[in-house]
Amino acid sequence: MPPIPFRDANELEELGAAGFLKIENHGGGYQGALFLVNARGEPLEFTYTRVETPSTFLWRRGDVERHALRKLTASLLSSCPRIPSLILCLANEVGTELFCEDIQVSLPVCRLAPQSVAAAYGERESRVAASEPEPLNLFWFPGAPSSDSPAGKLFERIVSVGLLLEPFDRASTGLAEVFNESRKNTPA
Repeated sequence: MPPIPFRDANELEELGAAGFLKIENHGGGYQGALFLVNARGEPLEFTYTRVETPSTFLWRRGDVERHALRKLTASLLSSCPRIPSLILCLANEVGTELFCEDIQVSLPVCRLAPQSVAAAYGERESRVAASEPEPLNLFWFPGAPSSDSPAGKLFERIVSVGLLLEPFDRASTGLAEVFNESRKNTPA
């Protein structure tokens, strides 16, 4: 009798984790999360923080925002206990300069933008069009991972199981829950 065909779960674990960087403006600053999931979409880590932006005449508006995003992202990257295989972020939340100029990481970073929305990208990013789950522009820095690398296989798996955009919603829900809970527990 032949054995029942199966796929060893360790093959998926070897792909590592995908990091979803979620950044939200919250009035006087920014809050953000680095949400790591495995190839199945199971949560592995949820690192979050918040930074306030100074409202002073000494800062130009674009400079204070760039400073805050750099500070927030650096805090998330240094606090996360695991190293993801790749980082994904939304182009409307993360500009090209964050990973191309301000913060250097040694893993692939992909900014996602709907093709129907104009999104700026830098000369150091490579642009790839994707049609799943919807028409998207993918802006990779320093470049898209090769399809035979763990990061490339992880990315392909994420796309094939519908996890390219959905984890951003979970990260946003997590931020709302964490920061609303912290306000409830603060003495008045």
